Amino acid sequence: MSKRDYYEVLGVSKSASADEIKKAFRKLAVQYHPDKDGGDEEKFKEVNEAYEVLKDQQKRQRYDQFGHAGVGGAGGGAGGGNPFGGFGGYGGQNVHFDFGDGGLGDIFSQFFGAGQQQSRGPRRGRDVETSTTLTFEEAVFGVEREIELDMDDECEHCKGTTVEPGHEMKTCPTCGGSGQQMKVINTIFGQVQQGITCPTCKGRGRIPEKVCTVCHGKGTQRRKQTLKVKIPAGIDDGATIRLRERGEAVGDGGRGDLYVNIRVKAHKKFTREADIILSEEHISMADAALGTEIDVETVDGTVRMKVPAGTQSGTDFKLSGHGVPHVHTGSRGPHIVTVIVDIPTKLSKRQKELLQEFDGAKKRGLF
Repeated sequence: MSKRDYYEVLGVSKSASADEIKKAFRKLAVQYHPDKDGGDEEKFKEVNEAYEVLKDQQKRQRYDQFGHAGVGGAGGGAGGGNPFGGFGGYGGQNVHFDFGDGGLGDIFSQFFGAGQQQSRGPRRGRDVETSTTLTFEEAVFGVEREIELDMDDECEHCKGTTVEPGHEMKTCPTCGGSGQQMKVINTIFGQVQQGITCPTCKGRGRIPEKVCTVCHGKGTQRRKQTLKVKIPAGIDDGATIRLRERGEAVGDGGRGDLYVNIRVKAHKKFTREADIILSEEHISMADAALGTEIDVETVDGTVRMKVPAGTQSGTDFKLSGHGVPHVHTGSRGPHIVTVIVDIPTKLSKRQKELLQEFDGAKKRGLF
């Protein structure tokens, strides 16, 4: 679905002043705010996106020249947010929290679930969080990284079962396999029967005939592990990758997840806005007036770019397909080059004479 024109969204003309744009935004933001009766969250986002572009002089200039492609197809902060929002992770996405025995589950069960069957032991190991730092180019094109972590892994001797090889699990004699014991407690409402986790089997309902002689029934061993992580092209600083079941192991259960937080180093020449790469190139006053061709550094190598005669300082030029790949589609944004015209600060006597002759001829209407 194509985006609406940002000026149309705010209801202002293309010649609107910064103050007019701000006033229009405030009025529409109040009108469509989701917390207000009759608010519209989608329209509120659309208005906010338009304002984020048009309030910024440089972004507005690129939008006027190139349309939505000149601002990465969207407003807002650099990088367009976390591209892995649908895959879980930190920052408001689904994260597994293991409260263990005696945690919130037990508190709630005292009042709302007394006598009911409790969860039978730990379901999975702990989630693990780590980070890795990429160069600007690695973030653009993707890379495979090896990450070394010190964490609980499956016991090599018992394969995580907690049982010494050659032996089996048996029914817990304390709870009879139910994983819980019934206990009568006194409350302000009187005596209440409560199911508590069996202390012998930890809620599993089974115990080893003989515990593993290596991990002593834990089912895990602490060791350094080297994991290969494939980082997709187009990832941005601050993104988080979730790797399911690559976290810590737990005896007689599943693994937790691994969360890799991405950090991207700043580049000496390039900056990034969503799928756009931005850079500057300097040319002389004569080249700006007469026109020239210059070599432009991009992430793909050097590209020859034509600068037409009469180019003004601050003019933007778009190199299509030399920007950042979109993490979901793979299509690449543009590289936008801002040309800066260098005005000489020191002139020779002859240079001054030539400029004065040029200026005089112009004033006399000779060209």
